[in-house]
Amino acid sequence: MSTVSVPPAPTPWRRIMAIGVGLAAIVAVVVLAFSWPSTTAKVQDLPLSISGPAAQVSQVEKALDASAPGSFSFVSADDRGDAVAQIKDRTTYGAVVLGDSPEVLTSSAASTITNQLLTSIAPKLQAQLTQAAHAAGVPATQVVEVKLTDVVPLASTDPRGSGLTAAAFPLTLGGMLGGLAASLLIVGAWRRVAAVSAYVVVAGLALGGILQGWFGVLQGNYFVNAAAITLTLLAISATIVGVTSLVGRIGSLVGPVVFLLIANPISSATQPLQFLPQPWGQVGQWFPPGAGNTLLRDLSYFPDAGTVFPWLVVAGWSALGVALALIGHFRQGIKVDLVQEQLPAAEARHSHPAHSTEPAHDRHPAHVA
Repeated sequence: MSTVSVPPAPTPWRRIMAIGVGLAAIVAVVVLAFSWPSTTAKVQDLPLSISGPAAQVSQVEKALDASAPGSFSFVSADDRGDAVAQIKDRTTYGAVVLGDSPEVLTSSAASTITNQLLTSIAPKLQAQLTQAAHAAGVPATQVVEVKLTDVVPLASTDPRGSGLTAAAFPLTLGGMLGGLAASLLIVGAWRRVAAVSAYVVVAGLALGGILQGWFGVLQGNYFVNAAAITLTLLAISATIVGVTSLVGRIGSLVGPVVFLLIANPISSATQPLQFLPQPWGQVGQWFPPGAGNTLLRDLSYFPDAGTVFPWLVVAGWSALGVALALIGHFRQGIKVDLVQEQLPAAEARHSHPAHSTEPAHDRHPAHVA
């Protein structure tokens, strides 16, 4: 006897429309998240050291404000050495040194965007100082030379800084990959934590070897850089695992939503955090993508910069993820214990029903003499 297969019922039109609208909304959110920072960013509040005679400093600051209103935030420096120190500890992105030997100091390792901006200042400053010198009686044939110096240049293996910038997104994606894979493929909170721990250690060493040993993108100590990569990956993946262990598989959405759509666009990997609408530039540094990118840049090129904050950020997110996994583990254990406690009682009621519907004489038959 043959069986006739019944074709599945067609999808209701209402559901089709809901799916279409939902997918369109998701695409719109993704486009908005990734395009918003670049379309709203502008040159503003860039920290710039300036040193020299008070009269010259005042004139130059007014001239820079007039040519680019709101673009710079001026930081006073005692002399050229102090200005260089401020650049190297990442207080500023560059400097203008006035006096007998005027000079513009830049730092391509801090940002290629700001390096180009500060480089364009040199000819304007030279014209301004030359004009002032002529007004003070200096012969018109003499020109005030303004020297241009890149204090912290990029490595020859990454002269445009594109490799360091491009490394930011794979770190976010790599952390999400480990967290999602462990959350969806592995059962048990501690097993998930163990899996991502092994993953990030191996991935950190491998990515460090590729970015530093192969491509030459990273500079400095290989093992310190690998540790920074490892902790950044762990901060993202452990958080995904922790939330998933606590609330279930829906918690895995924390990766795409929090880290990809929110944290990554405001990580300031491609531009100074000051250029983003505030306070989002600062907010981005409290998330693993932003802190991890800043940490790798500072470890590679700015050994004098303070790195305590980004280390604490990635370590804090890692600890949060493990803590959430621990809470989820114990909550799951309590649920299992409750079920196990209820099973014997349920089995007893099934074997010896306390309230039977049978008549009494059927349950306790009388003895016949």
